[in-house]
Amino acid sequence: MNSADTIQEIGALLASASRILVVSHIRPDYDAIGSVMGLTLALRESGKEVYPVLSDGVPSNLMFIPGSNQIEKKASYPVDLIVVLDCSDTLRIGDALNGQKPNINIDHHKTNLQFATLNLVEPDEVATAAILAKYLPDWGLAISPAVASALLVGIIGDTIGFRTSNMTSQALRLSANLMEQGANLPVLYQRTLNTRSFEAASYWGYGLGRLEREGRLVWTSLTLEDRKNSGYSGNDDADLINILTTIKDCDVAVIFVEQKNGKVKVSWRSEPGYDVSTIAVKFGGGGHAAASGAEITGSLEEVKSMVIQVTQELFYLPE
Repeated sequence: MNSADTIQEIGALLASASRILVVSHIRPDYDAIGSVMGLTLALRESGKEVYPVLSDGVPSNLMFIPGSNQIEKKASYPVDLIVVLDCSDTLRIGDALNGQKPNINIDHHKTNLQFATLNLVEPDEVATAAILAKYLPDWGLAISPAVASALLVGIIGDTIGFRTSNMTSQALRLSANLMEQGANLPVLYQRTLNTRSFEAASYWGYGLGRLEREGRLVWTSLTLEDRKNSGYSGNDDADLINILTTIKDCDVAVIFVEQKNGKVKVSWRSEPGYDVSTIAVKFGGGGHAAASGAEITGSLEEVKSMVIQVTQELFYLPE
């Protein structure tokens, strides 16, 4: 089935369904929540019963996204259609599906495993929210100010404010369209990228305090003790990885975040010319050429040593 047929089939399924489950990945980011709520609100405004579910819930700093307070952690209602957004494989969904097979998978990760009945995967798009912004009108769904705001947050977040290397003129036009449909760019930009809690800033301090560098590779780590001492409630890096990418004369940045389940969440970011998704895949993860991640079993020190070695071997990063 070609892309045009897939788009048409997705529209037909959305139109015929009455009760729809919309889910995304664990440790949800701006694109995951913005996409989930953008589609959820658009479908609800068309008269559908829609249940947004994220197995990890919504971090407090992302609760400003329209409708995000309605997101639940488990699917507790019978549905006739399941849509997975911004997720490259079913393991990343967590427990949200209760073992049910997805009908529709909409994503922009190049490592997507095409796990649903219908898969709309566009790796060249800057965000899953951008894919939705492009096709919602084709599916007969209106973009209200709330829908526009949710989708614009997804685009702002995944492009770090329109500055990632995959940013395109088309994505800027989509963003401009969302502004014309009621999204307030200055306010959403401020809330997405320039506002954080005292606890998150304190959490950053621990990671910045143990920053390391070897050649053009930079990395740091965050422990469970750091999270406890700072009072940070999330199980992510509070976007510290985006600060590491601003370090001069570094091509690849890595951050290690200790988890409670005996695993370590690893995130890679890179400059153009380095495809970090190839490393993430080696460790059972995935993502984009410039931004990827994986969750690896082992102690923080074990995982850190192993990942730094593999990263250095794959990308010789001299001084």
